[in-house]
Amino acid sequence: MKKAIKKILLVGFILFLLIQIYQPARNIDKGQAPSDGFASFYNAPKGIQDILKNSCYDCHSNNTNYPAYSYIQPARYLMEKHIKEGKEELNFNEWTNYSARKQRNKLNGIIEQIEDDKMPLDSYTLLHKNAKLSDQQKAEMVKCNTKTTK
Repeated sequence: MKKAIKKILLVGFILFLLIQIYQPARNIDKGQAPSDGFASFYNAPKGIQDILKNSCYDCHSNNTNYPAYSYIQPARYLMEKHIKEGKEELNFNEWTNYSARKQRNKLNGIIEQIEDDKMPLDSYTLLHKNAKLSDQQKAEMVKCNTKTTK
């Protein structure tokens, strides 16, 4: 019985090491200054820009700040999947490429997501405690976005 457990653990460890070989491309614009299309388009106040960078841009921009655990599979794979899905839904760096109608819809969606506490995701704030929005930050974001949608 002990030999079987040792073999299973050894095979598991070898598989764990082998999956480390797969490292998806990182979400970083190399050689380019990060674009903040949304913030510059609306001339967002510094406070709003800070909230966006801290709570939104890791998944909704072209530049992600990767923590140490992102170098270990399967965490890396799951992160890249979340980033890809986040950017498909909303990419703040690509804001100026959106039509006026799409921008209005995205702004309304941002307000709704913030008010319903759907963003940032709980799975993200679990490991990034400082990304969780306070009530004051939520009110500031909604107020700013409401002005923008008018």
